[in-house]
Amino acid sequence: MKEKKYIPTSDEVFTWKSPFAGLKEAIPPSTPTNPPARNLTTTPAAAPKRNRGRVDVIRSTAHRGGKTVTVVTGFVGISQTEKERLAKEMQKSCGAGGTVKEGRIEIQGDHRDTVAGILVNAGFRPVFAGG
Repeated sequence: MKEKKYIPTSDEVFTWKSPFAGLKEAIPPSTPTNPPARNLTTTPAAAPKRNRGRVDVIRSTAHRGGKTVTVVTGFVGISQTEKERLAKEMQKSCGAGGTVKEGRIEIQGDHRDTVAGILVNAGFRPVFAGG
């Protein structure tokens, strides 16, 4: 049977011996390494398309029990999967829920500025509409 080691609870001084103290000398100091050179012959990641059209960013409370929702409408020539990807990115950056319904993106809360920034990065021209 393994012998148990007890920590004294009396007033005598207990010196702590770290089990990791020996590692301090065993690990060599790190030396900064140069990052690998970038290969400039490969093509960069596809840049987002520009001038993908105008989209309306609307703050709406109608038929939602007084809750504010940011609605993005007016997408032309964009697939449902891309709308869902944009909605996911908007939800993540706004810290709010949302959905894609009937060709429009709805984000819970008034996040028009954040949503507009994401749309500009995606190549759209957001226009604030409504109240």
